[in-house]
Amino acid sequence: MSIAPISHFFILSPRGDTIISKDYRGDVVPGGTDIFFRKVKFTEGGDPPPCMNIDGVNYLFVRKNGLLFGVTTRWNCSPSQVIELLHRLAKVFKDYCGTLTEEAIRKNFILIYELLDEMLDYGYPQTTGTESLKSYVYNEPIAVEPSKSLRIPSTLGAKTNPSSAAHKPITGSTGGAKQRNEIFVDILERLNVLFGANGQILNSSIDGCIQMKSYLSGNPELKLALNEDLVIGRGQTSTYGAVVLDDCNFHECVRLDDFESGRQLTLVPPDGEFVALNYRITAEFRAPFRMFPSVTETDALHLELLLLVRADMPEAQYGSNVVVSVPVPRAAGTVSAEIDPRALPGQSAEYNATAKRVDWTIKRFQGGTEQSLRVRVTLTQPCTATTRRELGPISASFEVPMYSVSGLQVRYLKIADAGKAYNPYRWVRYVTLSSSYVARVG
Repeated sequence: MSIAPISHFFILSPRGDTIISKDYRGDVVPGGTDIFFRKVKFTEGGDPPPCMNIDGVNYLFVRKNGLLFGVTTRWNCSPSQVIELLHRLAKVFKDYCGTLTEEAIRKNFILIYELLDEMLDYGYPQTTGTESLKSYVYNEPIAVEPSKSLRIPSTLGAKTNPSSAAHKPITGSTGGAKQRNEIFVDILERLNVLFGANGQILNSSIDGCIQMKSYLSGNPELKLALNEDLVIGRGQTSTYGAVVLDDCNFHECVRLDDFESGRQLTLVPPDGEFVALNYRITAEFRAPFRMFPSVTETDALHLELLLLVRADMPEAQYGSNVVVSVPVPRAAGTVSAEIDPRALPGQSAEYNATAKRVDWTIKRFQGGTEQSLRVRVTLTQPCTATTRRELGPISASFEVPMYSVSGLQVRYLKIADAGKAYNPYRWVRYVTLSSSYVARVG
């Protein structure tokens, strides 16, 4: 099935300003981006659907780093195909600009328009491959000054490198400085966990990937070795402590000649960022955070929730930018949130009356510690079973740097051709993220 043509492509800032706008078919709705942004901004619950039809025009979008990448079309298109196209466009922009930020796109708008001319012809997709575009794109990217950030240690050596180092354009000069031969490897794991009201895990899974970005000259062949005891497929014979993947799939550039014998991937990395391996795990694992909610109905008009959160991970690890959200009943009149006075600094709890939600933010949650929050709710009408059900479920979002829940590790990363004259810098990091992290309240 061929994809329907795109009428209009645009990129909007978080404020709704139009950064990029490209009309492909001459049938753009006047003020269409303003209509779209108002619809997104004022959607009830703040979570708009990725596909909308407004006055006979289809709007489809994805959100990347706060920016809205969207298209309009008057055709009856396949939403999944258009959403995939938007993801690919965003990936190409990131490869060529180095990072997806408002500043980077504004500084490189000429390059962005040149890329759009090559990738879409009269609204029809042509090519979305970073490598295939290099021979057609001639504008040099303007590098954006990297922001100061924490230095992330490499597991393959004692050297460290800023986390923003991977956010460089794949083409262009570096201000006269010699381009370093580097390769970045990220093991990203997104957790889906459902807790019961007693804190027990009811359902859990890990969606993981090995993401790479190469700045190696000469396109050398690489060998990436994983855990020797790695097992593919549940039900397969495995030793205690082995990493068991339910299933996995590999990038087309990966050869599996030595995978069965030595758990080694052989590949020639393409230009830009790519995912070498996707995997999924549904076996039991140690969740980095455990949530224990308890609710007390003090009288007909008052509810009290005590939430205990435990960082169930090694003391050397920590969760950053932890945000715990507690929905309260629609009948809530006044709501107060109280953090334990003995808690470490860097915490705040705010009640959003519009969204009927308490947001508890912890900048740094050290492993092996516990934090608690007490939420008191005064109702405008007597409490019922329905009212109690509206308290929750509790959700959490977080990031745990340099931590792999599954235990998947990179043993080594080396150049297959020993005759190569250079020794590249190899940076490997592990990041655990929350995807759906929810606790029932009873």
